[in-house]
Amino acid sequence: MLQSLRGMILAIACALSGAWPALAQDRGPLVLAAASMQEALTDAANRWTAKGHARPVLSFAASSALARQVEAGARADLFVSADEEWMDYLQARSLLVPATRARLTENRLVLIASVASRLGLRVAPRFPLARALGTGRLAVADPASVPAGRYGKAALERLGVWPSVAGRIAPAENVRAAMAMVERGAAPLGIVYLTDARASAKVRVVGVFPAGSHPPITYPVARLKASAHVEAEAFRRFLITREGRAILARRGFGSR
Repeated sequence: MLQSLRGMILAIACALSGAWPALAQDRGPLVLAAASMQEALTDAANRWTAKGHARPVLSFAASSALARQVEAGARADLFVSADEEWMDYLQARSLLVPATRARLTENRLVLIASVASRLGLRVAPRFPLARALGTGRLAVADPASVPAGRYGKAALERLGVWPSVAGRIAPAENVRAAMAMVERGAAPLGIVYLTDARASAKVRVVGVFPAGSHPPITYPVARLKASAHVEAEAFRRFLITREGRAILARRGFGSR
């Protein structure tokens, strides 16, 4: 009796374990993407689904946080980073399928204020950013690790402004969290991507940082080595087609 019961349990366990891969294919590939890609990748996923495919599952956060999740063993299919460094990080650890790495799109860096703000400021060498902040702080994604924060710090250093505001930074976990501070009035100014500013009705662009003031803002995409989804590669290829990039462009990506 006991032996028979054990056999039944083993048979059920085997059947369930075999069912999990099939269940995983009922959804589309899992995509880990930079927080700034929310609207654009959602549009791309909508288009892909309209073509008759299973809808991709999108997970957004700071590129740094996502890369560390992959390193820790998180199972996903594609990774879209807001810089080359975090993609390099995973490639150096042999967590990518190297031949699938490609440049997906580009972005611009901007200074934002609340739509209700009357601040006027032109982004230029040694512009009076500290004075414009008044008693407030500058909302920026964490410059220690998050791409948007790294680009922002590099730009302010190049423009000779960083020393005047280094002690007045309000670091955020990602670029959308930095924008949220400005939206709710917790910070008078913030540094985000152009696409983020375009996605919000609560902020306005005060100025655009010169392209030469920071490293090029590029978004690479790659398939993760742990990927097992049958449509992962097909969706990656769709993203880098003319159609896929046009979808991103409608949200402001690729504007240099």
